[in-house]
Amino acid sequence: SGMHGYDLKTRRISNELNAVVVSVNYRLAPQHHFPAQFEDVYAVTKFFLQSKVLSQYGVDPARVCVAGDSAGGNLAAAVAQQLSEDPEVKTKLKAQVLIYPALQTLDMNLPSYQDNADKPLLSRSLMVRFWSEYFTSDPALREAMASNSHVPAEAGHLLPFVNWSRWLPAEMRGARAYGGVMPGSAELARRYPGFLDPRAAPLLASEARLRRLPPAYILTCEHDVLRDDGAMYAARLRAAGVPVTHHHATDAFHGAMTFLAWPLELALGHRLLNTCLDWLRENL
Repeated sequence: SGMHGYDLKTRRISNELNAVVVSVNYRLAPQHHFPAQFEDVYAVTKFFLQSKVLSQYGVDPARVCVAGDSAGGNLAAAVAQQLSEDPEVKTKLKAQVLIYPALQTLDMNLPSYQDNADKPLLSRSLMVRFWSEYFTSDPALREAMASNSHVPAEAGHLLPFVNWSRWLPAEMRGARAYGGVMPGSAELARRYPGFLDPRAAPLLASEARLRRLPPAYILTCEHDVLRDDGAMYAARLRAAGVPVTHHHATDAFHGAMTFLAWPLELALGHRLLNTCLDWLRENL
């Protein structure tokens, strides 16, 4: 039943844009850990982008976009990064659409994690659980992430990429002072190096890597622990010269775009989807 909402959304996007939509299934955590999920969606995308496959489905190779929401937004961002560096892929993406994506694993105390720690649908503790289970079933990583002490000193060079005092707009920073991230044990990162990998945390990509990316549409929601992930990625992409439309919904919460049909239909869900469709009409 979890897929029903996506089926509805993908059909709607396909009908409205007269587009071919490929909705990719992938192996799920906690049974499967990173990089299985990334490898699944990357393999499908790479297969589909072959010119003979595109022409088989009547797809214009100059008008291809990757998109996803939440964990799917994480995968879409990671796929876009890897595609831009893959010499075997000749088709360049025209756009990327990231809907309240999860993009970083280093700081579980961003202002949005503090503001929305107990908000519905996605609490801080649930997000910490999802992130840790993406890499391992070992509770040690979850505990370290929960206390925000999982990043080893050796990974300190990555922290500027997620420094919210630099990348967040003033209204999201509020009056808070940035205290950095407390260094943790090197052992966890040795055992589970995935949480320092940009394929898992696209916000950890260097500026040189971001420069190659296609124009982005990023939706963030005010009442969402992941709000700042998307807002910081928007800022970093802009700093790298990538055109970005950052739509921040001040009245929305994580998952809001899924509420498109009975029994959970919200005007908000339709409004968010329509705004995104309008952008795609203009930019695809």
